[in-house]
Amino acid sequence: METINIHEAKTHLSRIVEQVAAGRDVLIAKAGKPMVKMVPIATGKTVIRFGVLKGTIRVPEDFDAPLPENVLANFGGG
Repeated sequence: METINIHEAKTHLSRIVEQVAAGRDVLIAKAGKPMVKMVPIATGKTVIRFGVLKGTIRVPEDFDAPLPENVLANFGGG
C-alpha cells in the first residue's frame, strides 16, 4: 500500500483516484502520520435470484382478507 502526503494528494488527486479505482489502496498522511485510507468501492452487482425460498414460505389463503373490526379499530386510534 502506497503512502503519500496530503500536498501530493491534492496536487495529483485525479491520478490517485484513477489508481484507487483500478484496485490500489492508498494512505494519505499529514506530517508523516496516516490520516485517510482510500480504497476502491466494490462494484459487484447483486444478482437477484427468484424462487430461492420456494417451498419454505407458506402464504395462507386468507392473506388478503379484510381485517376484523377490532383490529381495524386499533389502527384507527380506538
